[in-house]
Amino acid sequence: MDVKRLLLVIPLAVLAYLLVIQWNQDYGQPDVNVPSAPTVSEAPRSGNAASATDDEGLAAPSDATASPASSTMPGENATDNRRSLVQVVTDVLDVRIDPQGGDIVYAALPQHLRSQDSEHPFVLLSDNQVRSYVAKSGLQLENHQGRIAFTPEQTSYRLEQDSETLTVDLAAEVSGVNIIKRFTFERDSYAVNVSYHLANGSQEPVTARFIGQLARDNSPDPSSGVSMGMSSFLGAAYSSPESHYEKVDFEDVQEGGFNNRDVQGGWVAIIQHYFVSAWVPGQDQQNLYYATTDSRNRNVAAFAGPTHTIAPGSEATLDATLYVGPKVQEHLEEIAPYLELTVDFGWLWFIANPLFWLLEKIHSVIGNWGWSIVVLTVLVKLVLFPLSATAYKSMAKMRKLGPEMQRIKEQYGNDRQKMSQEMMKFYQKEKINPLGGCLPILIQMPVFIALYWMLLESVELRHAPFILWIDDLSVKDPYFVLPILMGISMFLQQQLNPTPPDPTQAKIMKMLPIVFTFFFLWFPAGLVIYWIVNNTISILQQWFITRKLMADPAPASKTK
Repeated sequence: MDVKRLLLVIPLAVLAYLLVIQWNQDYGQPDVNVPSAPTVSEAPRSGNAASATDDEGLAAPSDATASPASSTMPGENATDNRRSLVQVVTDVLDVRIDPQGGDIVYAALPQHLRSQDSEHPFVLLSDNQVRSYVAKSGLQLENHQGRIAFTPEQTSYRLEQDSETLTVDLAAEVSGVNIIKRFTFERDSYAVNVSYHLANGSQEPVTARFIGQLARDNSPDPSSGVSMGMSSFLGAAYSSPESHYEKVDFEDVQEGGFNNRDVQGGWVAIIQHYFVSAWVPGQDQQNLYYATTDSRNRNVAAFAGPTHTIAPGSEATLDATLYVGPKVQEHLEEIAPYLELTVDFGWLWFIANPLFWLLEKIHSVIGNWGWSIVVLTVLVKLVLFPLSATAYKSMAKMRKLGPEMQRIKEQYGNDRQKMSQEMMKFYQKEKINPLGGCLPILIQMPVFIALYWMLLESVELRHAPFILWIDDLSVKDPYFVLPILMGISMFLQQQLNPTPPDPTQAKIMKMLPIVFTFFFLWFPAGLVIYWIVNNTISILQQWFITRKLMADPAPASKTK
């Protein structure tokens, strides 16, 4: 390259780099408008599209073969009276409960911030003009339609420092049946036990059924970032003994594409990037799962428990567990079987799960997720070294025999068919696999894809710092230094490989570091760290093998 061209390329490269950084600041990381917390005195109006709940009753299909009815039933006392929300604060949850029905209409997670530089907690459940996402629960009572209007004992609760549990009771009386809806919160837990305690003071038996629903609109996932068009699943999920983890797109919910399931145990959830809400009914009872839409066209993923009959003068308790929090596998495993599968590592989960287990073990010793990724990469390279060494030896041998291959190319350059035939004879005689150099990439790709989804899905890496300016391993490097270093390492690795005899193929290979650098600009920093360390170790391994073979005094064979 002459001096004039060099003087032109350098400023253009610097300008392109600055333009990419500016684009990243303007468009690459949109500021998601996450709803803020409502005040305790905030009072939603009945029937208003922005109200905390729609003032209609909960309903479920009558049996597993029936088509899903609307998730709501008309008939509630749809007054326009203003009401106060009940505020409940624990060490990990900040929720609001609407006494009209007893739904959780707001849930913030104080230990998970909205963004790296924010002082506000991440809001998972909310209901306003920005997003409608609530956890509803109710009773399907015989001869009663509509939501139950509860009376709270107080409007504000807080888990005290010396307490491990917090109980919130809402009371009501319906047709002679005294009802207490109880929310039980525990320290350091995102699981909330929701129970109905019924005392039948009437003269007739009463049937009751627990209904749990998760209702969400089609607004974007506020916890999902931009990563080359690849994002985590946003939608519903169900579990049963036959199908441990079944995802249902919101489009299928809108179109009625989910068939009702009447199974023992199970759970229903709405999942998004890093976080999940889930209803888990009793695992020893028969539960009906269904999906539908409500009067506000929200996607509803729900369950209905078995029907209980309470005789006059008798009591009964109906309950279920609501999980509202991060997708931490060890927490989810404690709630219900297979709930940890909502941490979706994709179709290579059988590789991703052991990698994450090993990454966690390393982190428990090191204490830094970035350095844990470095150590994990070294261990993976050691395991794959026997296979990689075969490929490196093949490439080193081709590099050593490069002059002879060039001679064949020059001798038969005008006859491509003859040149190919002679080249294949040469490969067979020297026992060279021309495709052997592709083996390292083929070996690494499944691990790379599995690691990509592992790093993308693991909430543990969200806002996890590494060193210097890398303060969040789950998002891209804001200055693109890591992708550039990755491109340089890939270029250096190419210098150790033999030049392909085909000029077109040689040009394509030279472009790969640039192409991969561009792709990696938006990859999570943790993944790019893995790739840089992986390339660096590969360079050292390949250099050592190439140097050893090139020092071998045995002469290369000549073709006749």
